[in-house]
Order: sequence, then structure tokens, then C-alpha cells
Amino acid sequence: MNNMHGGDIYSYQNITDFSTNINPLGIPKAVKDAVIDSLAICNQYPDVRHLSLRKSLSEKDNIDIPNIICGNGAADLIFSLCLALKPKKALLLAPTFSEYEQALHAVDCSIIYYKLLEENQFELQTNFLDNLTNDLDIVFLCNPNNPTGHVIKVPFLNEILSLCEKKNIFLVIDECFNDFLDNPSVYTIKDCVSKHSHLFVLKAFTKLYAIPGLRLGYGYCSNTKLLDRMHQVSQPWSVSIPALAAGVAALKEDEYVTRTRALIREEREYLTRELPQYGLSLFESKANYIFFKGPSNFYENMLSEGYLIRDCSNYPGLSKGYYRIAVKSHPENVQLLEKVRKLWRNQ
Repeated sequence: MNNMHGGDIYSYQNITDFSTNINPLGIPKAVKDAVIDSLAICNQYPDVRHLSLRKSLSEKDNIDIPNIICGNGAADLIFSLCLALKPKKALLLAPTFSEYEQALHAVDCSIIYYKLLEENQFELQTNFLDNLTNDLDIVFLCNPNNPTGHVIKVPFLNEILSLCEKKNIFLVIDECFNDFLDNPSVYTIKDCVSKHSHLFVLKAFTKLYAIPGLRLGYGYCSNTKLLDRMHQVSQPWSVSIPALAAGVAALKEDEYVTRTRALIREEREYLTRELPQYGLSLFESKANYIFFKGPSNFYENMLSEGYLIRDCSNYPGLSKGYYRIAVKSHPENVQLLEKVRKLWRNQ
């Protein structure tokens, strides 16, 4: 299998991973404890309705329980959504998260791309609206976008949503990195869920609570018939008892989330100041990762120094020389910069 993502630490020995955008604070203690405690009942099947977690999400985000679906990571929900809808034609950004394309290909959906341009700093432009044609069935937008870190402001999202509804196009907004933003409420569209049956908001516990190994994602959608179809095309018991326990515990970690945002903001600013000194061209990111352009052999050179970064050349719309790194703790970021400085001096 070709690894399309970051995090391929299993192919290397003694590697420091900057290729995945996981919370540098690590798993909260209360979440670890909840997982450990849940092992006592792992001789039972998980609740197929995921009711305890859905109740907690409903209280946290003021979304009706029937409008909440949980899955084995956000990727699981992307695939079940495509299987349930069976779209014939889709519109994707290029570059953006690769799982949309993979899930669409699995249902033989044709894909057209809206290319984000370097001359526009890879930001979505208003002419995107011209690409919302009557023959489209589904559109995926990642906000903030992966790998660029750019955000789409809610007024523009509302324009997109309104036009999609008018043209009977299903709109998926992936907000998996929204909670790392300085002001996540300014960029979320989840408040529109109850009024728009053509909208699906995708979220995950993976990145924010540093539990990618547990696999836990969720989504908000008022089209309950669609959610029922998603359940029908998914495997039963897709969310484990430890994952459900982790999610319920994680939603209580408000102070942890506040500390996370402060850390990410400070360290993103630090890396943004320092990296351009070494011949790297950065694109503005509001997320917990930084997208930049560098030498064509930068990935390989960093690997030789024991550092794994994300080579973005396999994203549609990008080529060799584009990279993404995670924002980590200050000591880790300092060590990364030391390696970057060493390569710059030796070139």
C-alpha cells in the first residue's frame, strides 16, 4: 500500500515525526483514564447507537441528537457518506485532503477540480461560485484547508451553501482542524445544520485530543434519512468502547483546549518568523500546521537528519517542492529549526 498521508513512522527507526498535525500536549490524562477504565467492559459489544457520545456532543454544540452521527474516524464517515449518496459528479479543491477523492472513486464518481493558485496564496476565490454548476452532486470543502491552513470565512460559506441548496448540490464542510483556530466559532458553519438538509459538517477527536490511534470522528447533518443510509452501508460496531469513552471524557477538557490554542498560536508565530531565514517560502496558515515551498530535496534531506515532514507532492495541484510541518511544542520546534539551519548552511 502506498501511504498517502503523513505519520509513516513504522517505516523508519528513531524518527521525529512532524508530518502529522496532532496536538503536541498529548492525550489528556482524563481521556487516558477513561480508556483504561473502559477495558473492564470490553467483553461487551459497543452501543451501536453511540448514545452516550451523541448526548455529550449534543450538549456541547447544541445539535439535536438525531442529527449527530459517529464513526471510526472522520475518514470512515467520508466513505459511508459517499456510499450512501452515490454521487455521480463531485467538485474538489486542489490541493485538499486526499480522502475525499479516494472515497468518491470508490463509488465511481467523476471529479472536477477547482485549482487553488500559488499567486493567490492558495486561498479560495469568489469565482469558486461559478464552478457550482447544475450537474454537480456533491462538493467537499476543508476549513481550514489541509495542507494550506487557509480558512474560508462564514459569509462566503453561506453564499456557497445557499447556491448549493438552490442547485440541489450536497455540501460537505470538513472542520476537523477548526478547533485549533484562535476563534473557531468565527469560522464554523455548524449553526446552519438545522436549517439546511444539504449540509454535512465533519468533525473528529483525532487531532485535537491526540488520539488518532483510537479512531473517532463525528458529523452533523439534519437529513436523518441520509444518516440512516450511512448506518446501513457501514459496518456495525464501527466505534469501539474505548473510543466512545475517550470521546465523552475529551468533551469535558475545556482548559486543555484553551491551553492548546494558546500554544499553537505562539509556536505557529515562532516558526513563521524563523523558517523564512533558511530559504523557505511560507504561505499564511491559521491552523496547527505550516505549508511552505522549499528545495526539491528538502524532504529527503530532513529524513536523513531523522525528521519526517509531509511531502505534499502527491496532493492534486501540487508538485515536488511543497511541504507541510506540524506546529509542536517549543523544544521540539527549536530542534526542528536546528536541523533546518544545518541543511541551509550545508547547501
